[in-house]
Amino acid sequence: MAEPVTVDDPGDPRLRDYTGLTDVELRRRREPAEGLFIAEGEKVIRRAGQAGYAMRSMLLSEKWIDAMRDVIDASTAPVYVVTPELAERVTGYHVHRGALASMGRRPLPAARELLGRCRRVAVMEAVNDHTNIGAIFRSAAALGMDAVLLSPDCADPLYRRSVKVSMGAVFSVPYARLDNWPHGLEEVREAGFRLLALTPDERAVPLTEALPGGPARVALMLGAEGAGLSARALAAADERVRIPMAHGVDSLNVGAAAAVAFYAVSGAASPRSPGAAGAGGP
Repeated sequence: MAEPVTVDDPGDPRLRDYTGLTDVELRRRREPAEGLFIAEGEKVIRRAGQAGYAMRSMLLSEKWIDAMRDVIDASTAPVYVVTPELAERVTGYHVHRGALASMGRRPLPAARELLGRCRRVAVMEAVNDHTNIGAIFRSAAALGMDAVLLSPDCADPLYRRSVKVSMGAVFSVPYARLDNWPHGLEEVREAGFRLLALTPDERAVPLTEALPGGPARVALMLGAEGAGLSARALAAADERVRIPMAHGVDSLNVGAAAAVAFYAVSGAASPRSPGAAGAGGP
């Protein structure tokens, strides 16, 4: 257990993990390279710890010390107490939740390792908006998807904004990257999954009609906002599927579309395998 330490210098090197949190390019390079990510808010910090991520340090305003006392007492990581004004100078934004933690990353599992214990997976291509990533992970967790697979150019699920939007759901849904894209999709197919590519194309089959009536492994493919799935990804799919629209609406935001599709897939696919239930995320 480490006693909280008051810090009053924004240039203190002990606060380096928290500097420039609004600089996306900087954090995108720094965080994976240095093996860290930032959890924001009491609930998210607790969920990260419960998922087994090691804490490097905490940055708290005075009023959060009592609320986080059990977390502080259970950890040997240093706790730095700062004023809200100093926190803003360090991070670059108003930390209105008052609590940040720097957490250590874990190595990502191989896609093949995840696929062996899953029946329903989401596959994302080039989804590089952190808000969408967080929303999709939250829906995946809530609606029973067993894992998420990411193309190499998808945004980082452990980026602060993604973690915050997901409310920590990125910690409970296992995920991996398919480094060889789109050829890595063949690995998904070889694992026994049927690849369903979600598209607004009116020629696509309505999603509920394409879903199997019995036990089957389903991989639901989602593309980036606006552009959707690439031609190569669509060509690699077993079938193109759509969510029927009304009132002249041609498509949904990818986060909303994912939630609808996950609900349909989780209702049609077979029950979760024992190995997938409760699996922890990377």
